[in-house]
Amino acid sequence: MAAWSSPPSLRHLLMLRPCLPLSPTCLAGSLRRHIHSRCRLFSSAASSSTLTHGDIASTHGDADGVVEVNPPRGTRDFPPEDMRLRTWLFDQFREVSRLMAFEEVDFPVLESEALFIRKAGEEITQQLYNFEDKGGRRVVLRPEITPSLARLVIKQGKSVSLPLKWFTIGQCWRYERMTRGRRREHYQWNMDIFGVPKVRAEAELLHAIVLLFQRLGITSSDVGIRVSSRKVLQAVLNMYSIPDHLFTQVCVIVDKLGKMTREEIEKELVSTGLSSEAVQGIIDVLSIKSLSKLEEVLGSDVEAVADLKKLFSFAEQYGYADWICFDASVAFDREGKLRAICGGGRYDRLLSTFGSEDIPACGFGFGDAVIVELLKEKGLLPDMSRQIDDIVFPLDEELEGPASSIASSLRKKGRSVELVEDKRLKWVFKHAERINASRLILVGNSEWERGMVRVKVLSTREEFEVKTSELE
Repeated sequence: MAAWSSPPSLRHLLMLRPCLPLSPTCLAGSLRRHIHSRCRLFSSAASSSTLTHGDIASTHGDADGVVEVNPPRGTRDFPPEDMRLRTWLFDQFREVSRLMAFEEVDFPVLESEALFIRKAGEEITQQLYNFEDKGGRRVVLRPEITPSLARLVIKQGKSVSLPLKWFTIGQCWRYERMTRGRRREHYQWNMDIFGVPKVRAEAELLHAIVLLFQRLGITSSDVGIRVSSRKVLQAVLNMYSIPDHLFTQVCVIVDKLGKMTREEIEKELVSTGLSSEAVQGIIDVLSIKSLSKLEEVLGSDVEAVADLKKLFSFAEQYGYADWICFDASVAFDREGKLRAICGGGRYDRLLSTFGSEDIPACGFGFGDAVIVELLKEKGLLPDMSRQIDDIVFPLDEELEGPASSIASSLRKKGRSVELVEDKRLKWVFKHAERINASRLILVGNSEWERGMVRVKVLSTREEFEVKTSELE
């Protein structure tokens, strides 16, 4: 892959786990924490997103004074300039999804509490915005999208043919301790594939992520994608004849790499009954950063190695090989300096968590916050100034009707038009500059009597008369 960029350039890391043979209990643990910990894209940026207001606690305000004007703690308002940025980013998500031939779906923000307890256990209720509705039903503001996706796939059943390639852009809510870059709500772009058991699914999803970065002007010098597989860990456990029932427990422990010291991890692994030799073998394999080295240790006939080699071969063919590298540690920033942008991986056993028949599945979630920080730091944010096509201004009160007719005609032709009245002409010119209007259309008595209007092109200061019937 491409060499690391030198300071002060930033390097952002995505860690993907292709081919995750996850059990329902493993799904419920820290492995699928955040966007199911399917993988993570990290940013070394420390500042908060340009889309967020401050970390301000909300109160009811003075009963006799002005109401509290700040949104609830951990949430955001989107005034026009921020809304334009959000819309632009979502348009990028949708365009990449269209290029990848995915169909858009959506789900209610309000879901059954049982849906998330089934997936993550009772402890998840401490992180939910949950309550009892007026019908006595326990409901939540969804903390993530995948359970809703699973519910819809199960509901659709055999009425849809596989594979399913779906995407959504939805808001998620999680009541947890506020930290830098983590709010209590965020928007997330999810792309998921159901019905493709091979690494072609991971290869396609990686291509979508890279396509987005390329469209945004981000390069492989800015972003790196770390790829691994839970099958690597399974292969190591098999080497040391460790029982299958310990796999989930070991998963949970090794997921703490980067948050605990090596000695603490080793101590926890030993407490499960693993031998010192097995513990050392697990830690050593998870330290491997080379696919060729992994093949030396595990052998070429191991499924994890074969899958990873196939995925890297696809990466060459797609043309994004320089974006990815192998990292057996799965998904962790050892120094703790990086923050999640994106996560993804395979969850073949997801549907059985909800009582249905499993279907091979793979997907990712991509948040709206840190990517904006990265774009801002790289100077890649587009101009989000307001822009409209025309301002129509009647010079006399009796011309308000004709001005309305002109505005209506232009809008029907697809132009954005602001109709301004009761202002001085000097104010109108300044307003046109503020909102980056392309033209100013003046409706005056002498021109209107001749079936004309006066058009001023604001970028060139060119001014001319046009017949109303020919105004485009």
